[in-house]
Amino acid sequence: MTEPLHPKLFSGPISFLKSAPQLQFLPDPTVPEIAFAGRSNVGKSSLINALTGRNGLARTSNTPGRTQELNFFDIGDPLIFRICDMPGYGFAKAPPKVVQKWRYLINDYLRGRQVLKRTFVLIDSRHGIKNTDEDVLEMLDKAAVSYRIVMTKADKVKTAALEATKAKVMAEAKKHPAAHPDLIVTSSEKKQGIDELRMAVLEAVQI
Repeated sequence: MTEPLHPKLFSGPISFLKSAPQLQFLPDPTVPEIAFAGRSNVGKSSLINALTGRNGLARTSNTPGRTQELNFFDIGDPLIFRICDMPGYGFAKAPPKVVQKWRYLINDYLRGRQVLKRTFVLIDSRHGIKNTDEDVLEMLDKAAVSYRIVMTKADKVKTAALEATKAKVMAEAKKHPAAHPDLIVTSSEKKQGIDELRMAVLEAVQI
């Protein structure tokens, strides 16, 4: 790409492409992909909707763990890149076999997808990094997938608590070789950090 991508790309054509329950259903690897990962109920669907300026693009649900497949969205017409909405992890109510199947799907996608430019790992501002998050960060490190941490639901936390959590998350991120050094703090409801996230996505697409 000769010219840098512009954030107005997000106000152009965006559409749901397909869900992939297994690797053989992945779309052809013809354009860059950006993945979003996060614990169930971290606000991933809401953030993708805010990022793309579409209310109903990614399905939001009050039932954590509803998204059981890799969901792909086409950005741009002609197609520029794709967003992959990964299955939420860390939910308690799913049977162990289902959890294992999802874990294999995520792991295989991360390790084998050459067009994957960056994964954005979402961390709830109210809770910080939990053990299930740590497992995924280590998985990304092992797969040598570049990732960046995005804190969600910043509007649900008081400023002092948010700053303390942010400092802890940044300190943790520095321990991980594949992690981007800078955090993005967001609120889907207040649109906080969305412009910064758009720029980070477009920057990653052009790596």
